[in-house]
Parts: sequence; C-alpha cells; structure tokens
Amino acid sequence: QVQLVESGGGLVQAGGSLRLSCATSRNILRFDAINWYRQAPGEQRELVASITSGGRTNYADSVKARFTISRDNDKNTVYLQLKSLKPDDTAVYYCNAVVWGTSVDYWGQGTQVTVSS
Repeated sequence: QVQLVESGGGLVQAGGSLRLSCATSRNILRFDAINWYRQAPGEQRELVASITSGGRTNYADSVKARFTISRDNDKNTVYLQLKSLKPDDTAVYYCNAVVWGTSVDYWGQGTQVTVSS
C-alpha cells in the first residue's frame, strides 16, 4: 500500500507564505501525476496544481503566479509553495498520486492551511 504524507500546513496571515510537502512511499516517477487538491468547508474538492512524471505543471487559475509545484525525485517528495496567501486559500490541502488509465489513485490525509485576514 502506497502512503502519501502531507505536512507544512498551518496558520498564516494574509500575504504570507507556506510550503507544503507530500512524501510518498513509492518512487514518484512511477506515477503519471502528483496532484494537490484543496477542500474548503462546505465546498467541493478542487484541483490546485499538478506535476506529471515528465515534469509538466498545471495550475488552477485562482492560484497561478502565487503557487508553485515542484518535486525532489531523490526524496520522493512533491512540494507546493504557497505565496501571497489570501483568506480564500483556507482549506485542507490533499496530495494525490495517480496512474492514468488504472485504478491507482492514492490520497494523503490532508494538511490544514488557514489564512487570517
């Protein structure tokens, strides 16, 4: 069973920064993509950013130019750098690893990000 462990969440003031980490128990390059999702109270889970095994990145419009996804292959860890945080960024952030076209779809337990105004 693959494990994904998120860390790095916390309470930050608007305009501040955080770096989230997603450590996997499997070689991250064996996944087609590692995704970061977030879910605010009463809202649906939304895709925030993704990085493919080939290194292609994609971002939700709401976080472009503020969030950066990256990875350290040696550490099997994917990062999400959050900058210029807004209260609307408050949510539980989840890491997700997938292999396209298969049932491989793993989730972490989530890490809370709270942005105060």
